[in-house]
Amino acid sequence: MAIKIQQIDHVVLCVADLERAVTFYREVLGCIEERRVGSINLVQLRAGRSLIDLLGSAAGEGEGGGRTIAGGGRNMDHFAVRVETFEEVKLRAHLESHGIAAGDVKQRFGAEGEGPSMYIEDPDGNIIELKGPPAANRKEDV
Repeated sequence: MAIKIQQIDHVVLCVADLERAVTFYREVLGCIEERRVGSINLVQLRAGRSLIDLLGSAAGEGEGGGRTIAGGGRNMDHFAVRVETFEEVKLRAHLESHGIAAGDVKQRFGAEGEGPSMYIEDPDGNIIELKGPPAANRKEDV
């Protein structure tokens, strides 16, 4: 698998089509379905040491009271997942095999410092930053 996520705690995404979203996160990002909570239309997917929760948005209001897609609200800006390795050619080939367009690779600051990243979108337009390992520590000029 070209994408191996290392960590996030969890995020909750409001999605228009729960099964379509589950398929995207399993097949494209390699997440594993861990649990379903049918009473609130929630699927929890294991992403390394973290979870991505997908909340079917038919009700119009999320678990925390936020407005969902069906309720006319924005579900979120983006979230970042730390991938174990960042080999651009392999990442792009994997994403393209699933019909996913990837943005430019840029050095961006994250939890572990500066490192390579690219943005992709899931089927509902959620923006995902694929964040690589930080650049080697550089000595500052004295």
